[in-house]
Amino acid sequence: MLVVKNLVKFLGERQILHNINFCLKKGEIIALLGPNGSGKTTLMRCICGFYEIDAGEIRFNGKTIENGRCEFLQDMAYVPESGGIYPEMSVCEYLMFVAKLRHIDKEKFTDNLVYLAKALDLESVINQRCETLSKGYKRRVALAGAMIARPKLLVLDEPTEGLDPLQKQHLRDFLKNYGKDNTVLVSTHIMEEVEMLAERVLMIKNGRLICDTTTEEMKKLSAESSVEDYFCTMVGD
Repeated sequence: MLVVKNLVKFLGERQILHNINFCLKKGEIIALLGPNGSGKTTLMRCICGFYEIDAGEIRFNGKTIENGRCEFLQDMAYVPESGGIYPEMSVCEYLMFVAKLRHIDKEKFTDNLVYLAKALDLESVINQRCETLSKGYKRRVALAGAMIARPKLLVLDEPTEGLDPLQKQHLRDFLKNYGKDNTVLVSTHIMEEVEMLAERVLMIKNGRLICDTTTEEMKKLSAESSVEDYFCTMVGD
């Protein structure tokens, strides 16, 4: 379980996050929504240890980053919106590199590589240099790198950016299956994705959590019975 309690974060003199509170449980796929500049990326980076928090607490499976960074981060992974792979490496070399950083033994790496190559449709490009890949393949390689250790918490920023409709559906099916036994937090601006992937929604505006609900409740409370209409109503000025 991930527990975020009274989280506060400043960047310089500007306060980005204001007393954020929520819990995420195993078996959940949660959509993180908010307009540009609302603090979504900052929140994800705080959760995954990229930023030090200024106040509050983040606890994952009973551990905090203050009590041991490696132990806190070993069961989670973060895929940013862009970047994250080395262009001069082949796909296999990149995944081997990440596995070494995560101290994954050879047998576990081989099993996970076979699983991810098939699940993310990377078998045809496994020996191809990353710089030669299409944007969609690069996104999937970055996801494979994050998942090479089979994290219990997977945090994704715009995971389907650059994918064609068929690839998006394939990735959604993959994440739905993975989310049955783990926790997946997805930041996206695509309302269709929210409806098809997540049952629970966290919405932030101006660095404050303004909504923690389900997609079904969002539709019920919307004048047009849609997630997009509810979102626009909640974040509009």
